[in-house]
Amino acid sequence: MAKVILKKKIDASTTARSEVKSYARKIWLAGLGAYTKVGQEGSEYFQELIKAGQTVEKEGKKVLAEKLEAANTEIDDAKGEVSTFKGKVEVQLDKVEKAFDSRVASALNRIGIPSKHDVETLSAKLDELTALLERVARKS
Repeated sequence: MAKVILKKKIDASTTARSEVKSYARKIWLAGLGAYTKVGQEGSEYFQELIKAGQTVEKEGKKVLAEKLEAANTEIDDAKGEVSTFKGKVEVQLDKVEKAFDSRVASALNRIGIPSKHDVETLSAKLDELTALLERVARKS
């Protein structure tokens, strides 16, 4: 009876080893199958990924170009507004400068200091008198 039990244990052990070998072989074959499938379909999948990337890149460039154009338009509008504002400021500064010059000239005139125009007029008269004196001196 001990022989029968021992034989059953040996048979069970052999069967378990055989099942383990069979299972290991199935795992190996599944790995080979996956590797083969990836080799066949992996290339196609890779090409699909490239196409998807190209589409996203194209759309991204389009969106970027639109945003850049919008930003440039806003910059151009702002430049126009600044230019208009600058013109208005220059006109106002010219008015202030003329008013200041006028008041300073008026104040200088009140205290007896001649204006630039007065000096130029006087200088022109002096030149005429000098020329007249030179003619009179030549005649004598």
